[in-house]
Amino acid sequence: MCADKLGKRPNFLWSILQNRCPACRKGKIFKADSAYDLKHFTEMNHHCPVCGEDFEREIGFYYGTGYVSYALTVAFSVATFIAWWVLIGFSLYDNRIFWWLGVNGVLLVLLQPPIMRLSRTIWLTFFVRYKPETVLK
Repeated sequence: MCADKLGKRPNFLWSILQNRCPACRKGKIFKADSAYDLKHFTEMNHHCPVCGEDFEREIGFYYGTGYVSYALTVAFSVATFIAWWVLIGFSLYDNRIFWWLGVNGVLLVLLQPPIMRLSRTIWLTFFVRYKPETVLK
């Protein structure tokens, strides 16, 4: 609230992580707040409730989110690999790499709903720029 009064721009990265509209960085993109509401976690608002930005760009627009989702899962897997290597280590004489594969696979399955929502938000942000005039409304 105070940032609005000072005319300060909402944080770009924080608005993406919160699945906010890229035009005003305030309105919610998804109808359900929780990514783990498995019946409704993919339902999106057609328009931003704050600025009215259209989230339904065209038919098939969100097919590109597969590439973003793939990049996020690869980055996550590399991060867990490095963390495992630093904390536990790998060896040729035991099966620690298989334990990492199992743990990483389970984590990716558990994180699939938030990764899917985040990839849609990032994809939409590629094509919609921040419009400061929508914040002043």
